[in-house]
Order: sequence, then C-alpha cells, then structure tokens
Amino acid sequence: MAGVFDEMRGEGGTVREHYRGYDRWLAEQPPQVMLSRREEAEVIFRRVGITFAVYGAKDEDGKGTERLIPFDLIPRVIPAHEWREMERGLRQRVTALNRFVHDVYHGQEILRAGIVPSDQVIGNAQFRNEMLNVDVPGGIYSHIAGIDIVRAANPDGSGSYYVLEDNLRVPSGVSYMLENRKMMMRLFPELFSRHRVAPVAHYPDLLLETLRSVAPAAVNDPTVVVLTPGMYNSAYFEHAFLAQQMGIELVEGQDLFVKDNFVYMRTTQGPKRVDVIYRRVDDDFLDPLAFRADSTLGCAGLLAAYRAGNVTLSNAIGTGVADDKSIYPYVPKMIEFYLGEKPILANVPTHVCREPEALAYVLDHLGELVVKEVHGAGGYGMLVGPASTKAEIEDFRVALKADPSRYIAQPTLALSTCPTYVESGIAPRHIDLRPFVLSGKTVQMVPGGLTRVALKEGSLVVNSSQGGGTKDTWILEA
Repeated sequence: MAGVFDEMRGEGGTVREHYRGYDRWLAEQPPQVMLSRREEAEVIFRRVGITFAVYGAKDEDGKGTERLIPFDLIPRVIPAHEWREMERGLRQRVTALNRFVHDVYHGQEILRAGIVPSDQVIGNAQFRNEMLNVDVPGGIYSHIAGIDIVRAANPDGSGSYYVLEDNLRVPSGVSYMLENRKMMMRLFPELFSRHRVAPVAHYPDLLLETLRSVAPAAVNDPTVVVLTPGMYNSAYFEHAFLAQQMGIELVEGQDLFVKDNFVYMRTTQGPKRVDVIYRRVDDDFLDPLAFRADSTLGCAGLLAAYRAGNVTLSNAIGTGVADDKSIYPYVPKMIEFYLGEKPILANVPTHVCREPEALAYVLDHLGELVVKEVHGAGGYGMLVGPASTKAEIEDFRVALKADPSRYIAQPTLALSTCPTYVESGIAPRHIDLRPFVLSGKTVQMVPGGLTRVALKEGSLVVNSSQGGGTKDTWILEA
C-alpha cells in the first residue's frame, strides 16, 4: 500500500532485518500446513472458551451472540531497540497520567496554571466529586493501563510510533496476549528455538505483585480478588482467566459485603476480609449507595470503605477523567508540567472541536479526518471521513455544530500494516498495539502487548467489537 509503513518489508519489498529469520521459515511452510494450523487454533480457542460477547448482536433466536476473536498466525515482530524506547515512553506517560489524576483530586495545580481547561476536567462525565481529597496508596490511580500505539509512515520511508489513546479505567485484552503466545508456542515450537522472543507468561505474576503492593498500609498479607459484572460481560473470559492465573478468587458484587467500613467476601468458611479489589466494573455500578441506586453489580458501602482507606480499588474510582478523549490532547503538556521532560512518545495531532478555530477547520475538512466522540469507545461513535458516504459526513456535520465539545478530530493516519492470513492468502492488514503498563511501587510491563488487526481490507478499525482480530507480538531480545 502506497504511503503505508509495512512492518515486515521495506523499500522495494526487501525484508526488514528483524523479520528475516521468520520470513525464511514462512517460505518453507506448505500452504496446507498453515491452513491446518489455523483450523487447529480455532478449535482450541473455541474449546477453551476464548470468546467475546458482541453487544447488540443477536442470533436467530434473539439471544446475544458470542464469537471467537480471530487469531492470526503471522506474528508482529518488534526489534529490541524499538521496544526499549517505547517502554521508556510508556513509563513516562503513565507516570504523568497518574500524577495528573492525583492532582485533579487534590491541589488542582495544573488547572490553576491554565494548562488543562478546568471545565474540561470538573465538568467531565468521569470526574468524581466523591474522590476529592481522598488519598490512595502511593498516589497511584491507574494500576493497570492499556496504551494504544500506532505506527505511521514518514516521508523518508521510516515509521514513527504515536499514542492513539490512553485506557486507564478497565483496559481489556491482556488475556488474548497471553493465549496468543501459548497458541503460537503450541503450533510452532520450532519458531521459538530459532528466535529469542522475550517472554510474556509472567504477566499474571507481575499483576498480582502490583495489586499486593498497593494494599492498605497496615496489611501484611493482603487478600486480592477480581470483581466481575458476571458471565454476560463481554470480557468475562478475561476476568475468570486472570483470577485463575493469579490464584485468587473471582467474585461478583453479591459475594461481597461491607461491615464497619471493611469489605468482606462470603466464603464457605465464613466472612474473609478483602484488601484489594481488581475491579472490572465501571464506576457507576460499584456502589448502589453512592452511584447508581439500581446497580446489582457492586457492593453497598464500598465507597465508604474505600474513602476510609480500608480497601484498595484497582483501578481507582474517577481514573476515567484522564483517559477521556477530550483530555488526551493535553498529555504532552502534563509530561512537561509534572516531570519536566519532553514526551518520548508523540500524540497524534488532534483538533479539539470545542475551540472555534479547530471546529472551523474540522467542518471544512470532514472528508479527510477521523472524528471521535470524547466519551466513545470500541470504535463506535466515530466518523472515518475518507471511508464515509456524503450522507454520513453531513450527519456528523450537524452533530458537530450542535455540540462541538463532544468531539475531537485527527488526521486519518495510515496505520502500519503487517502480513496477515485472510481468505485469499497472505495480505497486508492495518494493526495497532496495546501494551499493558502496571503501576505499583514500581512501573513495569512485559515486553510487547496485544497486537490488534483490522481484518477487512482497507479498514482502520481494529476493535474486536468491530470485527478485528489479534496477533502474537514478538519483542526480539538483542
């Protein structure tokens, strides 16, 4: 594809150095062998139950549908030196974002300095007044962050990484990263003897270490649980998988209760105190006494126990104020404000439509831009100008004029491509990368992350809910 960075091949189709060993191996594989491995992977994933519930989709009987997230056999390979720089940038970015969340719930220095507009924060749907002046262990709010990174081509043919989005509330997908690696090692063990691929299997150990490290100060041997909304949640497989991998209990709201501002779990041996909750439930549903009174997913009194410092929630209530798309454009300034450093990872240039000049530009260039709702997620509520009809563009124009503060716009980045198995054979498909950054007493991550791939030809939308697939991500050790 012209003007698109190909992860595997450079100018004139030459294979990039870090892909050469894999390319030689792939050339030796008969097509029927790869096809049978692909079918084997699908059978195993279905047997294990690695499915994704598609919201809004119904089968012939009107029931919700679950489907496999398609898994691609061709890995995305990143050389060690590129990963080291990306890792530095991720550590810097997540550190600044955590400082920002702490600041907006305490001194609000960045607001008083005029660097981030106050109304963008205080009026944000994710801002929680209940968290004002509440201290959390270590000042860490987002213990598990998923940072979406894309690569775009430069005029000289090289590629540059950009942060597309910060996911600081309940980022999902890490189970697919782990299962993809297990599947590749099962199907192609010889590849891992030929390549020094950095391991990712220790992620559950790092996650548990992070969660235990942020327990309330007086607790020596903390009890950690995973709180799930239940089996009908789209990411339920992941909730159960991570609890099992960490060797901790998977609980629902009805399994918990609060007494004297402490949280307890009902067990067959009687109540057991809970110290850290890795919650996969949104803020609104956590505590019916504090947020939505109709919620059956949370635990009554949880906020009071949390504010008293008797339980840690990962991630913290109110963290979403930092991953809203209206806040994203200010992250480079946050890094300079809190850390006194220049950003290592760049943002995608972004037009904030609430600003009159930006709105005028966006309205004049709608057919060229990607327009996103600031509270949107999963690839919904967005316009990809070059791929949209005139009618869709005009509908967005009306919506933008009616409430410009709801939107941001970005240039249509030609996301890098990676060879991918599709029905017609091997073809380039657009990809992104979601590394998972863990923040506790230290900031750490496993090498790589989840590579998501847009399986439809020409599509730039990689989200699982929009038909995207996943690949194993290899960081080659030097």
